[in-house]
Amino acid sequence: MRLANKKLLPTWLGFFPLIAWTILMTACSKEEKSVPKRPNIIFIMADDHASRTISAYEGAINHTPNIDRLAEEGAVFLNSFCGNSICGPSRATILTGKHSHMNGVTGNGAPWDSTQVVFPRLLKDAGYQSVLFGKWHLNSKPADEFDEYKILTGAGKQGFYYNPEFFTKGKGTETVEGYSTDLVTDDALQWLKESRNEEEPFLMLVQYKSTHVPRMPPLRLLNKYMDDTIPEPETFFDDFATRSHYATDVNFHIREHRPLPQYGTYDPKKENIYLARMSDEQLKAYHEVIDPQNREFQKMKEEGLLRGDSMKKYAYQRFIKDYLRCVDAIDENVGRILDWLDADEELKNNTIVIYCSDQDYFTGEHGYAEKRLMYEGAINMPLLIRWPDKIKPGTRVQDMVQNIDYAPTFLDMAGIEIPTDMQGKSFKPVVEDKSVPDWREAVYYHYYDHGQHVVGRHDGIRDKRYKLIHFYTDDTWEFYDLENDPNELYNAYGDKSYEAEIKRMEEGLVNLRKQYKVPEWVFSPPYVSLKGIEQTQGANKD
Repeated sequence: MRLANKKLLPTWLGFFPLIAWTILMTACSKEEKSVPKRPNIIFIMADDHASRTISAYEGAINHTPNIDRLAEEGAVFLNSFCGNSICGPSRATILTGKHSHMNGVTGNGAPWDSTQVVFPRLLKDAGYQSVLFGKWHLNSKPADEFDEYKILTGAGKQGFYYNPEFFTKGKGTETVEGYSTDLVTDDALQWLKESRNEEEPFLMLVQYKSTHVPRMPPLRLLNKYMDDTIPEPETFFDDFATRSHYATDVNFHIREHRPLPQYGTYDPKKENIYLARMSDEQLKAYHEVIDPQNREFQKMKEEGLLRGDSMKKYAYQRFIKDYLRCVDAIDENVGRILDWLDADEELKNNTIVIYCSDQDYFTGEHGYAEKRLMYEGAINMPLLIRWPDKIKPGTRVQDMVQNIDYAPTFLDMAGIEIPTDMQGKSFKPVVEDKSVPDWREAVYYHYYDHGQHVVGRHDGIRDKRYKLIHFYTDDTWEFYDLENDPNELYNAYGDKSYEAEIKRMEEGLVNLRKQYKVPEWVFSPPYVSLKGIEQTQGANKD
């Protein structure tokens, strides 16, 4: 082949450097794009949020469309458990990946060592922006694990619902007007919009006070469910016929409604620290809704219509409706975060969103309103995760996970090495639908706050079918077959037909104690309780 014009050859050859440079830059650009960005993590946690008040769970009594989005677009965990069903200990376990006896927070009054290894600090050290907004509820403030934080204070570190106090890193304490759940979300969204570095990944903890006692819904939701009757749980009138005295001794049975006085007849500053936070306008609006209900209650009581079971049923309705109103406020605010996030497709696809509670909560099961015990309804933890392109939409995880697994999982998701002393395991491969042949077959539980709410100290083991509980202060045992008795109405300990399974579970409990290095001294007197416990609740007091 001959060139049409030999004079063009030098000019044509002159383009070689430009062509080579273009090819090289294109290759480099493709290589940069092929390196995956580290995922952002938004961890949203409520307090005392029962699984049966999240409609992604079977048997739910309400509708939570925004929390459900995480289940529809990601995964809902059906066998998620805590290791110690109480606020401070569960939070410490989530942060450290260790059981209570290892991280030092065995009860709400226990000190918190803020220098120990926690997953937010490891993420921060690896280049993540790390921030916290909302409830902290540990007995010392964060150290250096967060670049920024703004935490609820007051009310025993629980925080107030109306016009709460916040402590901000570097600024101190201030009172902010508004409703707690809304304000925490406001802070989170403000940081996302105005303060984050878009070039670096972030970890954000958004932690609500709701649905913790004394359950004060926002004014906008006070009238919701007013004309509804919420179904009572099957076990609401449990007679505890086969259970030990530990089941009946507890002081959180729903028995009686205790109303507030009418508006203008009392001084909130002397009567109620939570109502004392409200402005006159807020307090008046609050009473405009509850006062007519309380007048009707007093009338029914005087007419003898509220005695025994009738009073218990009435108290349940007042309690559960306020509870659901608080849940609705959470769901609205989860929706605000998801709506903002989902407006940016790239950001949505590279952000893991987790929703959970620090533990489950008895919302009428066995006639209870609390947690602490190792029964279903307290030991569970609702858990939902969305991770686009990694978790298939509509995934329902049957594997047993526990709050010791959260820290190692988040580190694994971020590509960070998991410390060998963390006691949990990453469930990242579980949600990615990979085979995990050595995944756990049982979880360990241990409640330490002996005597608080008249709950005895106990530990136990739960596998996929059976549960063994040991109230070891007086060597009392309970055993349940959760397949045949999901409501835990029949204590089968001592039943000859379960003799082999009971022996197997007793051996399993001993093995788990050894595996998790539970010290022998905790099983010996004196069983000293720790101070700093929440107020007694029982039925809701509005």
